[in-house]
Amino acid sequence: MKIGPRQEEIARARGSLLQAQGQLAYEKSQLDATLIRAPVTGTILDRKAEKGELVTAQFASGAEGGPKGEVVSLADLSDLQVELDIAQDDFAKLSPKQKAVVTTDAFPDRKYNGLIAEMSPEANRQKATVQVKVAIVNPDTYLRPEMNATVRFLANEEGKKSSGQASGVVVPTNAVRDHDGKKVVFIAFNGKALMREIRVVSQRSGGYLVNGLVGGEDVIIAAPADLKDGARIKIKGQS
Repeated sequence: MKIGPRQEEIARARGSLLQAQGQLAYEKSQLDATLIRAPVTGTILDRKAEKGELVTAQFASGAEGGPKGEVVSLADLSDLQVELDIAQDDFAKLSPKQKAVVTTDAFPDRKYNGLIAEMSPEANRQKATVQVKVAIVNPDTYLRPEMNATVRFLANEEGKKSSGQASGVVVPTNAVRDHDGKKVVFIAFNGKALMREIRVVSQRSGGYLVNGLVGGEDVIIAAPADLKDGARIKIKGQS
């Protein structure tokens, strides 16, 4: 005769153990949820929620005392850029990676090296400008987001080394047209035809060397005569 728990008692004990382990895992996940981890390394600019307030990723209320969808505003102060609106008449003078010197209104004696990181492919028709972003190469603790800054662009060193050769972008002859006494081309961007004013530098085999384009744009050739700036287009071969 054996003395000990019966099989059904052992099964109940195992079930209770599994239930307790599941409850422990749930409580641990709830505890882990109280620790908010930033997705990137950065500096806290603004605290959106206070201690004791409800924070949820699924629902946020604008009402006082309601749940908040944000805890803090975070920024990487080692990656700062200056956003500029460049007049279209001056846009052709700039090129990607062109160097610049940046100063701020707050610290005018401090100068920072910069370079063009991004040139918008679309112009602002109302303001007659094109947005350019200049990355600051050597940011320090004096710089803050949303500061007013002044940018002075330096002459393109590659242009100085070109031994007097004209620089620009070559476009096909049938891409260039006249518009209000000016030479223009159309580029395809985000399903739209965008007009770009250009200046013809010289004629090349099968096309023109022009200023006014960055290089790499999708230039529309043999465009319909009634094509308008900003018109919706569909490129052949694309769904």
